[in-house]
This record gives sequence, C-alpha cells and structure tokens, in this order.
Amino acid sequence: MSIKNEKLAKVMEDVIKRNPGEPEFHQAVAEVLESLEPVVEKRPEFLEKGVIDMLVEPERIIKFRVPWVDDQGNVQVNRGFRVQYNSAIGPYKGGLRFHPSVYEGIIKFLGFEQIFKNSLTGLPIGGGKGGSDFDPKGKSDGEVMRFCQSFMMELSKYIGADTDVPAGDIGVGAREIGYMYGMYKKQRDEFTGVLTGKGLTYGGSLARKEATGFGLCYFTDAMLKDHGLSFDGKTVVISGSGNVAIYAAQKATELGGKVVAMSDSNGYVYDANGIDLAEVKQIKEVRRGRIKEYVDTHKDAVYTEGCSGIWGIKCDIALPCATQNEINEESAKKLVANGVIAVAEGANMPSTPEAIHTFQSNQVLFAPAKASNAGGVTTSALEMSQNSMRYSWTFEEVDAKLQGIMVNIYKNASAAAKEYGMEGNLVAGANIAGFLKVANSMLAFGVV
Repeated sequence: MSIKNEKLAKVMEDVIKRNPGEPEFHQAVAEVLESLEPVVEKRPEFLEKGVIDMLVEPERIIKFRVPWVDDQGNVQVNRGFRVQYNSAIGPYKGGLRFHPSVYEGIIKFLGFEQIFKNSLTGLPIGGGKGGSDFDPKGKSDGEVMRFCQSFMMELSKYIGADTDVPAGDIGVGAREIGYMYGMYKKQRDEFTGVLTGKGLTYGGSLARKEATGFGLCYFTDAMLKDHGLSFDGKTVVISGSGNVAIYAAQKATELGGKVVAMSDSNGYVYDANGIDLAEVKQIKEVRRGRIKEYVDTHKDAVYTEGCSGIWGIKCDIALPCATQNEINEESAKKLVANGVIAVAEGANMPSTPEAIHTFQSNQVLFAPAKASNAGGVTTSALEMSQNSMRYSWTFEEVDAKLQGIMVNIYKNASAAAKEYGMEGNLVAGANIAGFLKVANSMLAFGVV
C-alpha cells in the first residue's frame, strides 16, 4: 500500500514506530489511512485538529494475568486483554477471542477494525476487542469454566452495559459466554446486558448465532444484485466451519447457491454434490469434532490436509470465514483463474493487501470484512436494545432488521466510494463511510 499524503504517511510512520512487532495492526491502519486520502483533502480539519492522530491510538488498553487450575490440580497462567479503542459514538463493543495466537497486536487490529464496522451498522456502538492466549480446544468443561471465571473476575472491573459490552469470537461460544456472565453477575450483583451472545434463557437474542453468516450473505446478495447477478445457480466455497461458516452456508444455499467445500484448521472437505450442512452441524456443533469426519459418512467427498488448497477449488463465489490473511496473492490468483465473480469476507481481514489488489484489478466484486461481516455485531447491538427494554423480538423480527441493516451498509459503502471518486471500491467506501460518523463525533468532543 502507498500513502501519498505526507501528513497521513507521517501518522502511519508513527504507528509503526510506537507499535513495533504488530504487523496485523499496521496492515489494518494502513488500509484505512490510504482510503482516507481523498477525505482529508476535502476535510483537512480531521488532520489539523488531531482527529486521525487520536483515532489510531486506543483510548485504553487493559492487560492482565489469568491464573486457573487444570484438572490435574496444576496452576496455569494465561494473559488477558481488552482494548477499549474508541467510544465516540457509543459504549465499546467487540468480541473476546480465546486462541493461542492472541497477543496485544491482534487485539488492537481487531479493535481498530471494529470501530468502523460498528459505525457502519448505524447503531450507537463504539469499537473494542479482547481475549486471551488460552486455548479452549482439548480442555474439559471444568477447565474452561475455571478459566472463564478467573478471566471475568478481572475483566468485570472495566466493563458494563453503558461502558463496554463484549461478545464472543473465535474460541468463545455459548458455553464460554455463560460461564463469564455467571461470574460477572456474581461479582457485580446486577443483571444487565453486559455481554452479548448470551443464552436465550438469560437475555440472549434469537438469530444471534446465525447473524454473522446470514449477514454476510445478505451483504453479498445486495452486492451481486447491484451488478445484475445473484447466488442462484452459483458454486460457493466457504472456509471455516464455525458459526460464521455454517450459517453462511445455510443462507447461501437458501439463496440458490451450492456450497461445495468447507474447512477447519486442519484441512478441508470437497463435496461436488454439495456440502451436507446437517452433517457439518452434527460434527461441529454437537460432537465438537474435526471436518475430516465428514468423509466417514459421505464417501464421494474428499478430505485434504492443510487449509490453503481450498482456494484452488473452482467456484463462482468465495466466502473466507476462517481467520486473518488466509487468502494470499497466490490463492487470489487461483480464484481469479478459476473464474470467481465475487469474494466476500466473513472473517476479520482474511485477505492480504496483495490478494485484495488482485481481486480489484481483475474486476472481481470484493466485499471487505468491516462491511460484510458486520451482521454479528449488528445483532449483538439488537440484543443490547432488547436487554435495555426487558423485551425480546421474534427470530423473524431480528432477521428482518439484520437484513435491512446489511443492505444499507452495502448502499452506504457503495455511495461513499462513488462520492470520493472510487466507484466500486467497497474497501475504500466502507472505510470512509465508517470513519466519517466517528470522526465528526470526535470533532464535536474536542481534544479528549
């Protein structure tokens, strides 16, 4: 990426200098700053009054130890993080990720992205993110519970329904949210909507589990329709097999597509007949198994070790729903050579800058994560609203609100790109549309 504006380039230089060894964070900031060049030409006050300097620096970073006892009676110690990045338009909002790869730079990258994603929803929520290098895989329920309780004993000091509302992310599902919410309630002696993704019996929202995957497809469908296309009759490849991937596969199928491949961190399965989603749900949601088990019951399917090969499968629509930077330039070139017409990101920043350039320079419709995977946080914000009202909407009501918001995100990102001379560039459009709401609020607050 190349930032031509000298003042923006200086901001980027300072970000790298002040945050060494955090390449994901540098990548996320560089993408946004490059998109903002035409904005600061029209609105120089964003630079002159320090808005962008303040924007790239988190308001608060909380880092703490998380001691817990395993089933053998040994004390284990992990690190916990919460980056409360920007509260210009509402309380901090963003997930908690439990995965060995978690460190401060990953959480900062995710929190920075969350600012713009949350702004794009049109709902009053700021940007934050958190997590731990704890790995729930292979741990007993008791070990996960003890870790979550210890984690929340510390985090509970810094969050609240009107301050910071975490949710789930990789490694944090209904089980983990339940354990953490129970400890929060005990510590604070209050029943408030401080976590989202809660169980339906204690304040959760219908359609939350499906939201990110459904929202991804609603956004993609809007993008396709705007170009005279649709999911109908299209072959779809989806990486991942967690909530986002599973429910993206479900909605893509409902919209007329045929999903032929899914993956996990070990490898991927290809089923030319179309993925049997009921079997994937059984493996992943019931047995907590590995995707390779799919071929035990589907003899025509093929399992391949390793994940990157999934992008060599011929498809019309690619939905990366696994993790950051999973599609590199080589994978992008394979997709283009095989005739892909649309790529929409369900994970956070799953395409490298080189991959994005490859898609855009070959006229592939490309939907960036901060826009296309905003369905999860959208429904989390709707859960917050229901908690505040002590009320719950039906699945159909939530789903309809979700679809309307995702279509509006597409329209707003598309319109912003056109207004600033980059028609069709949804990466720039999403960054600009998300930025303007936050930046105008920061201007109103002054230097704080």
